[in-house]
Amino acid sequence: MEQEQRNRGIVNEEDMMNLLPEALILRILCFLPTKTVVATSVLSKQWRSLWKLVPNLEFNSEDCESEHLSFSEIVCKSFLSHKAPVLESFRLLFGSDSVNFVDVGLWVGIAFARHLRELVLDFYPAGQETFTFPSSLCTCNTLESLKLVLGIFVDIPSPVLIKSLRTLHLEFVSFKDDASVRNLLSSCPSLEQLDVYRGDDSDVEIFSIEVPSLLRLTIHDTNDGPEFWGYLINAPCLKYLQIEDLRCPGFSMNAPELVEASFVEAVSINNEKLLGSLTSVKRLLLHLSPLRIAYPTGTIFYQLVSLEMYTRIAEWWNLLTRMLENSPKLQVLKVTDKYHHVRSDSLVGGKWNEPKDIPECLLSHLETFVWKRFNWGREEEKEIATYIQKNARQLKKATFSTNPIESKEINKVKERRKVLDELDGVVRASNSCHLVFKFDSPSYLSDSS
Repeated sequence: MEQEQRNRGIVNEEDMMNLLPEALILRILCFLPTKTVVATSVLSKQWRSLWKLVPNLEFNSEDCESEHLSFSEIVCKSFLSHKAPVLESFRLLFGSDSVNFVDVGLWVGIAFARHLRELVLDFYPAGQETFTFPSSLCTCNTLESLKLVLGIFVDIPSPVLIKSLRTLHLEFVSFKDDASVRNLLSSCPSLEQLDVYRGDDSDVEIFSIEVPSLLRLTIHDTNDGPEFWGYLINAPCLKYLQIEDLRCPGFSMNAPELVEASFVEAVSINNEKLLGSLTSVKRLLLHLSPLRIAYPTGTIFYQLVSLEMYTRIAEWWNLLTRMLENSPKLQVLKVTDKYHHVRSDSLVGGKWNEPKDIPECLLSHLETFVWKRFNWGREEEKEIATYIQKNARQLKKATFSTNPIESKEINKVKERRKVLDELDGVVRASNSCHLVFKFDSPSYLSDSS
């Protein structure tokens, strides 16, 4: 009867799930928390023990307790019942009021014995308490990804060996000292990606990143305390770099193979060697203060083909001029007014002086020019936009977009239309340039070219 129903296409949802290959079912269950996966054991006899083979374990102490078992008892029972020979991932979100730290070490040890590949420890303390991640936990030869979040304290007095680790994510983690940072990173000979998120920590004076194998690096750091100097980076194979909200004064980098770099909100950096360390990049985003960053004499960006710069910084246009003059192969230029509204640290007045000689990139390479959230009221911005159009001989497309105009600001429409007509009337060096103006609001103003 059942076979006849299947032949006729009459199969209910439960039957359809049972018809799936076991490997596919296990793959689907990998995306669910362990609490939910265990609950599937009541579906049928086939599912009763299936959860034990799922190669992922994920526990959250906030929603994983029952009337009869504590969180620790649930995790221990799950590990005892679990039968997967290889554990792809073990993710533990826990609080200090629900877990004994000795148990955490025990669970991690069991996971390591199962050839663990990914470990996530996310600790949310009730007070000032921290969970110490000691060197004894850095003993897994199969671990490929490690993520430590919030109240984790790293104490590694001497180098260890995590030979297979490729991805390391440190999110608001504290360290015993500078040596713990160095020892952790030097213990990862295969590390390719490092993500560092830090706040107002006073535990480290110099955050040293010396990793020969590193390919990708992300740093987000709001620490501006006097005890923190900054970052010392030595990564000869680094290809991609992203820096956000960096407020420390010090930044030194050796990355000769860098291809793409992004410095966003890093206006406090005042290291005069910064730009000189970026000469290998092909794509670059800059939000730096020209008043703090010195442009080193003789620095040429021979590989740079795409440049994005943010406005709203005092004399930002001077840095733009230097970049145009020293980027002979630049093909794409994007200027972005990052903020929708004027801020207290908005740029101060000044005058833009155009280059004495037309930059080589404008004469032979620049094809795309984009100005996002163009400020129609600033004279220096109109001058820069006009200059680019007048001198970019290979320009194929120039796009200007603007913020939406609110109903109470309807008087600005006429002003913007006047500036639009001025830009549209510029005699462009490129006869094939397509000029686009984008208005988000009001609706009766559409794109024109």
